[in-house]
Amino acid sequence: MMNKLAFRNVRRSAKDYLIYFMTMAVVTALMFSFNTLLFSEDVQNLFQVAGVMAAMVGIATFFVVLIVAWLINYMVRFILQKRSREFSIYLLVGMKKREIARLYIRENLLLGAGAFGAGMGLGALLQQILLSVFYSMVQMDYHLRLEFNSYCVLMTAACYGGCYLLALFRCRRRFRKMNIHDLMASEKRNEEIRESHEKTRRMLLPLSILFLLIFGIFLFCWKDWNTGVLLFFLTGLVLSIYLCYMGISAWIFCYVKDKKSGVYRGDVLFLLRQFSSKVKTMSFTMGTLTALFTLALLGSSVAFMFNHFQNQMLNSKFPFDVQLYSEQADDDFQREIQLLKKETKVKELYTYSIYENGTRQVNAWLYSHLKALGGDYHKADGTPDWEGIEQTVDSVYCEYDTYMKLSDYNRLRQMLGLSKIELEENQYAIHLKERVLKETGDFSKSLNIKGNGRALSFAGYHTESFSQDGHNGGDYVIVVPDAAAEAMRPYYAELAADIKGEAPQGLQDRLDSLDPDEDEDEEGEDLGNFCCGSDSILVFSADNLVRDNLILESKYMLCSIIFPLFYVGLVFLCVALTVLSVQQLSDSAKYGFRYRVLSRMGCSRQKISRMILKQLLGYYMCPALMALTISGIISVYTGGRFNFYTGVSAPGAVYFLLSAALFFGIYAAYFILTYVGFKRNVFSTLQ
Repeated sequence: MMNKLAFRNVRRSAKDYLIYFMTMAVVTALMFSFNTLLFSEDVQNLFQVAGVMAAMVGIATFFVVLIVAWLINYMVRFILQKRSREFSIYLLVGMKKREIARLYIRENLLLGAGAFGAGMGLGALLQQILLSVFYSMVQMDYHLRLEFNSYCVLMTAACYGGCYLLALFRCRRRFRKMNIHDLMASEKRNEEIRESHEKTRRMLLPLSILFLLIFGIFLFCWKDWNTGVLLFFLTGLVLSIYLCYMGISAWIFCYVKDKKSGVYRGDVLFLLRQFSSKVKTMSFTMGTLTALFTLALLGSSVAFMFNHFQNQMLNSKFPFDVQLYSEQADDDFQREIQLLKKETKVKELYTYSIYENGTRQVNAWLYSHLKALGGDYHKADGTPDWEGIEQTVDSVYCEYDTYMKLSDYNRLRQMLGLSKIELEENQYAIHLKERVLKETGDFSKSLNIKGNGRALSFAGYHTESFSQDGHNGGDYVIVVPDAAAEAMRPYYAELAADIKGEAPQGLQDRLDSLDPDEDEDEEGEDLGNFCCGSDSILVFSADNLVRDNLILESKYMLCSIIFPLFYVGLVFLCVALTVLSVQQLSDSAKYGFRYRVLSRMGCSRQKISRMILKQLLGYYMCPALMALTISGIISVYTGGRFNFYTGVSAPGAVYFLLSAALFFGIYAAYFILTYVGFKRNVFSTLQ
């Protein structure tokens, strides 16, 4: 009897809470597919840094489990509240609390098991899509093949089942404390609206808007951010999100009570009453949903930033097929050349030197002017703080300015397919990162470059990709005529190679194994000829660079950030939308009575459909607009900073617009499902 009743209730619940069932299935599918990246042997064998992806997916899974546990706990309590009258009748006919609790737990376990089974089936499909996208992003071929890893299944089941069991355990405790009176009153609890101090509370809305305006101004204009300021604004944002809804409800109440002229236009009064009562009873929940939407939008915006960097900038990081560095200026790279000839088909090899003449002019100017360095290396009067520079361990630039022969420079340009440049005997040029030049502008008038004891005149900047993360200088190299360079001291040695086809996997590791012993390394470091440039976000300062190996590893590292961010964002978004949809669909019977009254008063079905659409739009757009405002401010600022530090050429707002487009795509799908279901439920009462 109990089993039959449980199955009947499960079928009814699956119909009434279809969106919840679908969301749990989608969450299961996402868990299973992303856990594949964590346990896949093929992925682990491809990359030496496979643990990075595992760690990031593990962290993402932790947050996903937290929010899924919140959703299940919320839905279990919500369904319990909606069925409280049914359970009170069970008590009246003689059932014990323990039996009702077991029945409800059994129903939820059956519903959860059904969603888990459907999710695992969907996860098998999503797994193939995810792996195809992953291998495509790291530029590798992937052949469709179902990866059924027992650890992956067990972890998915453990996370999913743990969330359910924890929520049901708390629900069982709630049953023990309930009586018939509480159960009968529970269903109407959300309908109770207490109106007090509404005129005072309505000020919370303009105060929240004012705080967001102040936050935006400070974010873009205030430079001296510290922990105290950051905590203040984070606390203010959280309070603004939650208090805003109290202000909205109070503002609508006062607007209606004051009998403003707009109240009596068409269906405005009816819709305002509906919206105000729902926001008032759900102010905390709406605030939580807004926070989830905000986090989802921010996460996907950051993911789009890294994805754009990967597509636009990564290839330019490594212009040469192979680039080798040696701190010993007289190194001839014989061991490395032998290995390259053995492992690859070499088209061209070229060894050369980087020079110095004991000057620090360019270093001093960049240290004291680049915003990317945060102003840490200059004094109050703007002059370089050499004491601070010498104590730093960052090695942004070498100890002395870096120079290159014109003949070496043109030979390297030829290897890259670039045209040669011409310099007269009394001229020099600077090859500089485009990102740095955009920030500094022309600073040649602040320099006094000399060669062979005489001043050289400036002949222009060049900004093509040129391996300037510690090889051909850090951020820059000064190109001088050969005669001028011959009078300078060789600083360190470099080798650039052009090979046929792709480099074999692991070539960089084999080159690294040829490095000299530690004593020689320490001796080279004492020369002060090691640097990495001022890049942020993604920095490569390795002695040996093999383009094909590094691009593969770099794409994997970036994917270990991009994929978990999308993972968390999608789950947060689906969870929040599920709560929005279920709230409206579960109340459709109550609204059905109100719309039935309107129908009897002469409202046509077409007009009722428009009213339902307006009601749901207001309910759905309220948290969305709040989330879009907050995430938009932060995303545009963050996007601008990201472009500044990485050199990516794209407006900062592009990442937010892409994220918002994805957001509204999923948002629209949930809205349409809710609208169709809501209208069907309402019209069924008009029959």
